[in-house]
Amino acid sequence: MRTLLLAAVVGVPLAWHLGLTAFTYYDAARVGLKPREKWAAITFCVPVFGFFAYLFERSELSYDPESDPYRGNNFNIHPSRADDAPLPSRGDDRRSPDDDADRESERTE
Repeated sequence: MRTLLLAAVVGVPLAWHLGLTAFTYYDAARVGLKPREKWAAITFCVPVFGFFAYLFERSELSYDPESDPYRGNNFNIHPSRADDAPLPSRGDDRRSPDDDADRESERTE
């Protein structure tokens, strides 16, 4: 009975682990993730997280920007937040200290 329990407790997770590693090794070559040995090693050395990292990386290969719902900043704003002031951008249109001085002079005039 102890041998059967030991085989179940150790053997089943080990079989799953080796199966996921083998799947990663063969699937990485099929989908074009090179080198496939790297992905198999990641899956083997970091058992569960490595396999999910492989799956997420694999899903990035099929990214289609035409079907991206957030492309072009098209997103919905909840009606209760529609009148909130927008946050300043981190792009090239950031205000400079000179702009702040100009705004202060306009307020005092």
